[in-house]
Amino acid sequence: MIAPAALIALALGVGGAEAQQSPDVSTAPEGALLRGLDRVSGALTDIEIAPGETVRYRDLAITLGECRYPSESPASDAFAFLTIDQDGLDAPRFEGWMIASSPALMALDHPRYDVWVISCRTSSGETSAD
Repeated sequence: MIAPAALIALALGVGGAEAQQSPDVSTAPEGALLRGLDRVSGALTDIEIAPGETVRYRDLAITLGECRYPSESPASDAFAFLTIDQDGLDAPRFEGWMIASSPALMALDHPRYDVWVISCRTSSGETSAD
């Protein structure tokens, strides 16, 4: 079994010889599309966020570092570096890479809300994944 950190390194094109053979990765200049779920009400909210921007979702502050996707196949996957802070907490609730195709691999640990990556937004206005 491959450790989650190794999977992320492979996906992002960093690390050992295996990662160097992985496809080129592009950074989405327009940011990312995220989705939030309120588990109590069942309400879904789409969140558009630009790199470096902080967006409020309920009592969470979500900051996007960058969103990356495979250059050869933009519709195949998205990887976003997120920092998610919660009101009243000193440390981030989540900080790291979220992967659209495997949201449970690196997930926000919150009793009420889920936030996950849907896609990267490119300069043409299209998204990199479904």
